[in-house]
Amino acid sequence: MQARRLAIDGAFEFTAAVYPDDRGLVATHFHEASFAEATGGVLFPVAQTLHSRSHANVVRGVHYTAVPPGAAKYVYSSAGRSLDIVVDIRVGSPTYGLWDSVVLDQRDHRALYLPTGVGHVFISLEEGTVMTYMLSAPYVGGREMALSPLDPALGLPLPGAPEPLLSRRDLEAPTLEEARVRGLLPVYGECLRWERSHLAATPRALPEDPPPTV
Repeated sequence: MQARRLAIDGAFEFTAAVYPDDRGLVATHFHEASFAEATGGVLFPVAQTLHSRSHANVVRGVHYTAVPPGAAKYVYSSAGRSLDIVVDIRVGSPTYGLWDSVVLDQRDHRALYLPTGVGHVFISLEEGTVMTYMLSAPYVGGREMALSPLDPALGLPLPGAPEPLLSRRDLEAPTLEEARVRGLLPVYGECLRWERSHLAATPRALPEDPPPTV
């Protein structure tokens, strides 16, 4: 896999190894040795996996998990195409208030590692787009928070026409500044402590995988 550090501190893009043949293809969306080489630690113990399916022009986010406990995510698109955006909402972070984006699709087979405490939003660019998540903590509704994707201070690249489809929760969510004033945002130092405790300091020595034979 190829890894690229994003503009948001601690976030990474991974481009899958793809093995096509006359039957179709196999794509390696996650490879521990590649992840460890890029981040310095192995992926968190996976507490839950889930996926969402969205109509075209749906916007989901900006979502994050309250810290503590927080949650890190490893995300890719298993069908369709999305514009995936990571937003740094961690108070005290050197990249606070900034965002970066990656297209997740079935051509380049990219994935994103989202460190604990950051915000996540995606725009479904095709009908039936499926997003697949690995989570470091199980989903608990009362700990899941939202910020407005329409916040002009963030300036997210949302579609203009047709009008994007958002949930009532996301439409009514506070702006980044409103959430900061109310003490709702994660603190950068607390998020880093989680990363140190959950990403192993010494990754296991793993060989590169040969092309799969499935």
